[in-house]
Amino acid sequence: MIGFISQVSKYIIVLLMAIYTFQCFYVFRHASEEKRKGTYILQNIFMFLLLFLAFAVICVHTQEREILIFFGAQQIILLAILVLYRIIYPLANRLIVNNMCMLLSISFIMLTRLSFERSVKQFKIVILSVMLTIFIPFFISRWKWFKKLTWVYGGLGIAALGVVMFLGSITNGSKLSYTIAGYTFQPSEFVKIIFVFFVAGMLSKSTELLQVLLVSIVASIHIIILVLSKDLGSALIFSVTYIMMLYVASRNFFYLLGGLAAGVGASVLGYSLFAHVRTRIIAWKDPFSVIENQGYQITQSLFAIGTGGWFGMGLYEGAPNKIPVVEADFIFSAISEELGCFFSLCLILICISCFVMFMNIAMQIRNRFYQLVALGLGIVYGFQVFLTIGGVIKFIPLTGVTLPLVSYGGTSVLTTFIMFAIIQGLYIMRKNEG
Repeated sequence: MIGFISQVSKYIIVLLMAIYTFQCFYVFRHASEEKRKGTYILQNIFMFLLLFLAFAVICVHTQEREILIFFGAQQIILLAILVLYRIIYPLANRLIVNNMCMLLSISFIMLTRLSFERSVKQFKIVILSVMLTIFIPFFISRWKWFKKLTWVYGGLGIAALGVVMFLGSITNGSKLSYTIAGYTFQPSEFVKIIFVFFVAGMLSKSTELLQVLLVSIVASIHIIILVLSKDLGSALIFSVTYIMMLYVASRNFFYLLGGLAAGVGASVLGYSLFAHVRTRIIAWKDPFSVIENQGYQITQSLFAIGTGGWFGMGLYEGAPNKIPVVEADFIFSAISEELGCFFSLCLILICISCFVMFMNIAMQIRNRFYQLVALGLGIVYGFQVFLTIGGVIKFIPLTGVTLPLVSYGGTSVLTTFIMFAIIQGLYIMRKNEG
């Protein structure tokens, strides 16, 4: 009977997800938020129905009262996010809010399935993130002195990354974080936000050769520190973000070509210098030839995705825990196995709709500095999604970055909340300008 419930529910879950995803792009038919209101309400309904059905299946399998209480707490916090943004920010972009809540819902479902303890920790982090970021849109939309702190952003970024390089703890061969008072932080997650502010501040003043050379030097210092710390995933995000921001700001195609050439050279150098990079390349090229060692993670990921098929095996019908670090780097594989490729494709499309909205907001902002900030944050978000999903499906080598708002990881969740809140502030600023 339990198996039958899982099999039937998976089709309904996919249908609800597909309808929600369709509405993510349907809203672009209308230019005003007022005309999109009905679509946003429908999105909320389908999101809560999906969450209810998924947790009903989880409760049937686990028979634990704590799961039911946890589900109720999730409903409260998600509803609070929707209501707070509606009350405090009537001009906020509802698609961004809805997608943020939907991605969190998917995270709660899969983390509860994989590890109830980690799901509870993630939930606490989400509550803290909401409390810390709820007023960021207010400050961004009203305070005009952010662009005056350009060198502060650059200095803080280098200092934070430098501390990790010398004092950070090693995780999987890379220095990623340090611990203060029992709490672990991954500074590169925060620094990528202020890095965007630094680059936007410099390039909004001028794109003359001397200015470009100056900002390139400071950007290179950030990236070199990350490379020396062996945090190559973050170094790649910083590099691509800078190259794209420079190209958009200057409209100089040679900067783009130069950046790509430098990236190719850096990749070859990284392969020569770092053993764990060579390990990832070997696992990417032919994981089945080293399935017992370097290729174990990626092969298990591919097995999970292939086993799930289009509609998945159903919650608790797969074996996603066979994949190492499944809650963080490989959560997309777990989703594909138990909820199916259709569901996973919808997840990708939701992330794409966020990226499209970020770019839409950037294009309509008149202030050059804030336009570049919106562009940079959009690139950071979109490229991180690409790196995560591309890695687990063997499209590109693994980089060890998380899927924003879906993967387990406290720093990642908080920084993504900050990015979404900044984008909301810029959207409200644009509406006020209009």
